Amino acid sequence: MTEVVHAEMVANVAEVNVKVGDRVEAGAPLVLLESMKMEIPVLCETAGTISEIHVAPGDVIQEGDVIAVLG
Repeated sequence: MTEVVHAEMVANVAEVNVKVGDRVEAGAPLVLLESMKMEIPVLCETAGTISEIHVAPGDVIQEGDVIAVLG
């Protein structure tokens, strides 16, 4: 089963906590976003392996942008 993680808001990418090939559990923090002086962790909803990462620290992402794909 593939899970595509999308941005829920416009934000800056502060940290990327995973890399392609990492095995993650449900609830693991994938990236840390900054928006309106708040830090927002993006968590995966299901366990899986990171197959794609579409963001890097310093990127500005828009609502709906793909952050990562778990396979």
